[in-house]
Amino acid sequence: MSDESIAARIERLVTEEHQLRDREQVDDDDKLAADNDRLRDVEVELDRCWDLLRQRRALRDAGADPDSAEARDEGTVEGYLQ
Repeated sequence: MSDESIAARIERLVTEEHQLRDREQVDDDDKLAADNDRLRDVEVELDRCWDLLRQRRALRDAGADPDSAEARDEGTVEGYLQ
C-alpha cells in the first residue's frame, strides 16, 4: 500500500466521520445506535491508517524500505498514550 493510497483512505474515512457526526444532530435513536457503532469503527480505522502512514515515513527517513511497514491491530493502536 502506497502513501498515496493510505492518504486517500484517510480522506474517505474523514468524510464518512463528518457525515456520521452531522447525522447525530438529526437522526432518530435507532439510527443513532448504528451510526455510533460505525463511528467507532471509522475512528479506529483512521488511527490504524495514520499509524501505518507514520511507520512508512519513519522507515523512509531512516533509509529503510517503507513497504516493510505493517498495519497494527486495534488493540495496539488504541493502546498508545496520547
